[in-house]
Amino acid sequence: MIDFKERIRQLCSLHTGLSEEDIARICEIAESFQMTEVEDDVFIDVLSSVASEAIVVYHRRPCEGKSVYYFPVTGEKALRENEPGVLRTLETGIMSQGLVARTQENHLVRQTVYPIKNQSGVIAVLIYEKDVRDNIQAHFNRQRASCEDGEMSSMLGAMLQFKDSIINQLEDAVLVFDKYGFLKLKNEQADVYYRQLGYLEDIQGLHYDNLSLDQTMFSEVMSQHSSSLCCPLTVEVKAAGRYYQVKRLFIEEKDLCVGVILHDITEIRNKEAEIVSKSVAIREIHHRVKNNLQMVASLLRIQGRQCKSPEAKKCLDDSVSRVLAIAATHELLSTEIEAEVDLMDVIRLIASNIERCFVDCRAVKVEIASEQNICLDSDRTVTVALIVSELLHNSYEHAFGDCSEGRISVKTKVEGGLVTVIVADDGAGFVVGETSHKSLGLTIVHSYVKDKLKGKLSIVSGDTGTTVTFTFKK
Repeated sequence: MIDFKERIRQLCSLHTGLSEEDIARICEIAESFQMTEVEDDVFIDVLSSVASEAIVVYHRRPCEGKSVYYFPVTGEKALRENEPGVLRTLETGIMSQGLVARTQENHLVRQTVYPIKNQSGVIAVLIYEKDVRDNIQAHFNRQRASCEDGEMSSMLGAMLQFKDSIINQLEDAVLVFDKYGFLKLKNEQADVYYRQLGYLEDIQGLHYDNLSLDQTMFSEVMSQHSSSLCCPLTVEVKAAGRYYQVKRLFIEEKDLCVGVILHDITEIRNKEAEIVSKSVAIREIHHRVKNNLQMVASLLRIQGRQCKSPEAKKCLDDSVSRVLAIAATHELLSTEIEAEVDLMDVIRLIASNIERCFVDCRAVKVEIASEQNICLDSDRTVTVALIVSELLHNSYEHAFGDCSEGRISVKTKVEGGLVTVIVADDGAGFVVGETSHKSLGLTIVHSYVKDKLKGKLSIVSGDTGTTVTFTFKK
């Protein structure tokens, strides 16, 4: 037969990430109960690190009287819908007292749950269980009656009538506690929320400490209120896999003291998580596209070096520049969280790639300037990148064909909702009307500005150089 401490170690190692020191602490507590006579079933549960459930690692049966359990439960699961107090205390570190639970053998019991902590938080819970199968309904009846006795003030009676027509229409849970911390008023949504949290009984009349989700206790709340300490009145918590915004307020009315509003923000947080997940996936796609395009460019370079025809070699080199222009945009998109890209970052990458293609033309200097940041969507950024790549390539190849000293400038600005990009050089000009129809590069520029950017293009060229300006709507 396996020693109970060895069984605790096995279960903790299998289901949790607890340290050896934490497990030793649990074994120490279990050993103290082995040497003590107990009147109730006593358990130690730990929180599973892979699921929202607890695992029973220790059970001490009563010394006198009959245990609620017929079969061994060590190693069994404690689920939130059956044992809300266990999961609540494991997650919040707050004791749960007298909450109804359903055992693994489908019996009703009332649990008192204490947290077992180390320096960093809760490592396990200690549970005392009492059999309440015979008197649970009587308890419910007494609980409801206590809410209707003479202690209820006329103000509270009026609020109970008022709540039927107003607060039951709210989508948020509303709970109002008296000066002793007991729940005196709630709406229907509060019942819905706490059923989702696994509470099996009517929460009316339960104490604040048994219902708190934000790790606060009633004594602390009252102490903060009386001493006028600045404490957070609105916090966000996670419970039972759902997210809640908890708002606490103080009520200056007879018999009523603290109000709590629970707003379910699970859908919002899930959407945010989904957006982050998709954003990461999109960035990974851009990264892979960039790598594939760079591989294509490398293959084209290899083919260009092996090509004997100067004309074919030039076509392959031009293709490398175009592929790298597209890759530059995807490289930036793979590092950006937002869907838009800073246009100047792309242009700088393009210029750097072009300079590497014309390593013999070190006398040609490229200057890039912008009056402000310009962020565009990925489609238009790729289009602008291809246009600027063609224009820079043409300047290197034709304006400074002999790699003589020269200057190329790229400037951008935004004015009146229009983006203007100007690419200018001080090299040899050309006859615009004759060359535009023969040059593949300029044909691409004309087509992209007109068809993809829906913009306008201006080319001015002469003895002092060439200036190309294109404008499109931001």
